[in-house]
Amino acid sequence: MPDVTAAPPASAPGAGARRLGVVLALPSGRPRFASLLRSSSWGLVSLALLVGAGAGGGAIVFRWLIRTFTLALSGHPDYAATPGAAHPLLPGLGRWFVVGAPVLAGLLYGPLVHFFAREARGHGVPEVMYAVARRGGRIAPQVAAVKALASALCIGGGGSVGREGPIVQIGAALGSTVGRIVKVAEPRMKVLVACGAAGGIAATFNAPLAGVFFAMELILVDFAAQSFGMVVLASVTASVIGRAALGDAPFMTLPPFTVAHSSEYLLFVLLGLLGGGAGVLFTRVLYAIEDLCDAVWRGPEWLRPAVGGLALGGLLLLLPQMYGVGYPVLSAGVAGGYGIGFLLLLLVGKMVATSLTIGIGGSGGVFAPSLFIGAMLGSAFGEVMHAVAPATAGPIGAYGLIGMGAVFAGAARAPITAVIIMFELTGEYSIILPLMAGIVLASGLSRRLSPDTIYTLKLRRRGVDLTAPTAAPGAEAQEVRRVMSPVPQPLHRTTVLSDAARVLSRSRDGVLPVVAADGTYLGVVTSRAVADALADGQHDDRPLGDVIELPSDLDQDATLSTGLEALDSSGTAAVPVLDGADRTVVGWLTERAALRALRNQPAATVPAQET
Repeated sequence: MPDVTAAPPASAPGAGARRLGVVLALPSGRPRFASLLRSSSWGLVSLALLVGAGAGGGAIVFRWLIRTFTLALSGHPDYAATPGAAHPLLPGLGRWFVVGAPVLAGLLYGPLVHFFAREARGHGVPEVMYAVARRGGRIAPQVAAVKALASALCIGGGGSVGREGPIVQIGAALGSTVGRIVKVAEPRMKVLVACGAAGGIAATFNAPLAGVFFAMELILVDFAAQSFGMVVLASVTASVIGRAALGDAPFMTLPPFTVAHSSEYLLFVLLGLLGGGAGVLFTRVLYAIEDLCDAVWRGPEWLRPAVGGLALGGLLLLLPQMYGVGYPVLSAGVAGGYGIGFLLLLLVGKMVATSLTIGIGGSGGVFAPSLFIGAMLGSAFGEVMHAVAPATAGPIGAYGLIGMGAVFAGAARAPITAVIIMFELTGEYSIILPLMAGIVLASGLSRRLSPDTIYTLKLRRRGVDLTAPTAAPGAEAQEVRRVMSPVPQPLHRTTVLSDAARVLSRSRDGVLPVVAADGTYLGVVTSRAVADALADGQHDDRPLGDVIELPSDLDQDATLSTGLEALDSSGTAAVPVLDGADRTVVGWLTERAALRALRNQPAATVPAQET
């Protein structure tokens, strides 16, 4: 008698389809690898290394682009090192060629930015901060290429801006692109963005520690252990690649420095306060000139950098030391190569030149200009102190370095980054104590003078406050009482863990309220907490006891925006809604109910990107 349970022959109808179904049900290697890459620890390590390598390579290409465009438009590798010289190919124009260089560069990068990636305009760091805080780390892939070309053209054509803002945005865009390709979750996407930013800073400045702390302090605003480790890996990888191509020499070389008199710390204190004030002043001048440019310009935005380049060219004609980033001028100032009057002229000139470059639609960073301003301020201060108290004042270069850190700290309010990057740029440890004192005082004074930094003020002017909790569209217009669901059957405090696990396995949200024998609300218990308690296999009969959690109180009269904050802080899919009078549970706010309520609301207006 034939076995009716045997598989049908291959020729039987439907056999091929069944075999195909079996094949399709088997997990293939590629999807499983992608899943592990997205979710495992080694996957995040691999992605961090990949992003770090990409950021290091991006920094090398970006530096090469700056040098290439600077040579093409000025005829010199760095025109600031030979201010006033003629273009070798245009000797008849003499130094007047600097009037046309920003115009030509603006004609090239203006349309590029306007038509392909408008977020590439400006200094770049605020856009990355906004992407991490409000967009889950998502940055358009084309930003990296557009930012690299636009910023290199701007700097090569005389734009008085830095290269750190662009490389941060370039690296961050690379990290975001990798994350989107692999389809990582939002928390990992943010980490990859920070990895790209750190790698860019590390490679372009030969400063791996500064890259790490810049990303953690300004981009992530978080020092979680896992994030820190991934950012360090990316920064080290980028730094190794950068050093292999760009060398391992420190940015500046200072003579050995010692504090000969304790009274000299009073001078460092005074310089730190002056630097903090100068950082705030630089911020205000930057946005005041940007507002002036906005008020004057009436033409198409893509043409603005070229027309505005005439004004920038006129300034370069008067003060050619403002051409490009200006590191040779900075080094000469710290080395004592200029008098007090010229140092102050360079200080004011850099504020105006950088602000004008950004105001006309240029693309470049404000970190290097803040270092330049600080170097001029510190060197002038040192020369004044040498004239007033020659027996007490130390080397001028030391004051120049402290001024650099103080002005950056006053503008960006990132004291840890300021201390680390000043140390790494010089390799001089003997100045660390005066440097720390000046930077901390500069940050403190800056906080008293202004609620915003040079980065966050750009966002606040667009209506974005990164310190405020994110409000979902329509969440402020609804009350929790209209959104909440009925309270699920609660657990009693005496319920044992094994019974609680059985009930929670059938609940929709993995969280239930807990009450005492008289019905008094005690808190909630989550499936995760119960699973952790049961993991040792020895306490199945233990009452709920210490696994009960007490999330933040949520009143039924609160707005849905407050309810969303409660859900976010609790880390669960539902939170209890309490009656304010007797603290009884009157409702249950779930993520599903909140999403249903928000889905029916009109979309809120998103702050426009800078145009």
